[in-house]
Amino acid sequence: MTAISGGEAIVNGLVAHGVDTVFGLPGAQIYGLFDAFHQAQLKVIGARHEQACGYMAYGYARSSGRPGVFSVVPGPGVLNAGAAMLTAYGSNEPVLCLTGQVPTQFLGKGRGHLHEMPDQLATLRTFVKWAERIEYPDAAPAMVSRAFQEMLSGRRGPVALEMPWDVFTQRAEVGASKPFDPFPAPQPDPDRIKSAAALIAGSKTPMIFVGSGAIHARDEILELAELIDAPVVAFRSGRGIVSNAHELGLTMAAAYKLWPHTDLMIGIGTRLELPTMSRWPFRPDGLKSVRIDIDPSEMRRFTPDTAVIADAQAGTRELLTAVRKQGYTKTSGRRAAIREASAAAQHEIQSIQPQMAYLNILREVLPSNAIVTDELSQVGFASWYGFPIYEPRTFITSGYQGTLGSGFPTALGAKVANPDRPVVAITGDGGFMFGVQELATAVQFNIGVVTLVFNNNAYGNVRRDQIQRFDGRVVASDLVNPDFVKLAESFGVKASRVTSPDHFRPALEKALAHGGPTLIAIDVPTDSEVSPWKFIHPAKP
Repeated sequence: MTAISGGEAIVNGLVAHGVDTVFGLPGAQIYGLFDAFHQAQLKVIGARHEQACGYMAYGYARSSGRPGVFSVVPGPGVLNAGAAMLTAYGSNEPVLCLTGQVPTQFLGKGRGHLHEMPDQLATLRTFVKWAERIEYPDAAPAMVSRAFQEMLSGRRGPVALEMPWDVFTQRAEVGASKPFDPFPAPQPDPDRIKSAAALIAGSKTPMIFVGSGAIHARDEILELAELIDAPVVAFRSGRGIVSNAHELGLTMAAAYKLWPHTDLMIGIGTRLELPTMSRWPFRPDGLKSVRIDIDPSEMRRFTPDTAVIADAQAGTRELLTAVRKQGYTKTSGRRAAIREASAAAQHEIQSIQPQMAYLNILREVLPSNAIVTDELSQVGFASWYGFPIYEPRTFITSGYQGTLGSGFPTALGAKVANPDRPVVAITGDGGFMFGVQELATAVQFNIGVVTLVFNNNAYGNVRRDQIQRFDGRVVASDLVNPDFVKLAESFGVKASRVTSPDHFRPALEKALAHGGPTLIAIDVPTDSEVSPWKFIHPAKP
């Protein structure tokens, strides 16, 4: 037992769990914690806004599978980072927020102490998986271990720890930090596995849907898909589990062509947003369903014919064994039909211009393991189906939260986690300006992200909706922008301008060769983009 500060006790816990990088923005309440970061020689990536700290931690976690850690001041700092924590919650990523609290003697008094927020823990608990307060230095080892246990067990998600201002520097004898074992995952029920296998044996045209909960089961999923000739489709976070280079790895545009004839949907580690939440037409015609998910609550949100509550890898492995025992007769011509659907969809999506012209070049230039973050933009939307993905964790979106402004700072975190891989951020002019100040962070820490800013001088999707659905009344969706090239150069970022797809390839190749932070400003005339939505919401007229 050694006398150390509360901040040092937290950091010892981080180190015991393999953390070597923290994203943060220091302030008075957390000085003791940042001093402990420094003493432990952790890499601290500072930022210019708290939201970027959270998004960088999210990008770090999403791209690597390892927990991302960030620290901001309580109250307004936590709220500024709230969108990123909500994104991590929606995307099931292990992100740890470390924050402060008013001094111990002011807890719960409502005196209006600096950064005080009424019941911060209660607020945090509405958008993180678990949150707790560390009130004494010697409580830190167990609390930190519990935080990691909660993040990484079952359905992954963000957590938060707060510590009162004075406790960060208060000293006490503190024991060593020891990681806790994950909570045990539910084991696949043999009868439900048998029932699922029977549904598969009786199907002729099954389709597999995957989400981020299935990333670690990619080998088993591919084996199952090949065994039963089932196309595999992901909406956002599961992309790359089965590569789009494999004939069974389909984009949503290709899979939709097969949807009317699908007789069984198999969901593995996914919310099943595409087929069950109005994106695709509802199928009340006898379609059967099987789900494998570690979260029992998912089976209440959409109840399948057979629910297997289990880890995706364990559940799929057991299902494979059962299907082999039951036997499965492949449908004649199934692979040919899948290939035809993929080819037809690939041809049809080329009508989404100029977005597809840029995305085609981006895919041709980037290696298969490059990481791309999307943004709520016209090119970002098209990338959901128009940018082939070959490996999991290489296509990072903000999930169902759709947090405008997340793309660029998320890419910074992904690059920190993967310094030897190309990282490209697809952004629009509107979303990029949410975090433009983090160009300074990219330069200061030499984070070599290539940022594409597609500039149509508008919140393009909002503007289109206002024109089409509200009789052309455009309100607050037109934008006046800076010269993005000059702006980037003023930060010390290498920048160039592109005015058509013909000039994009050399600019991209030059940016990637540069190695440091770069920006390509791509001018797109307002209202010139073809709507990308017919391949995302085909159920809508």
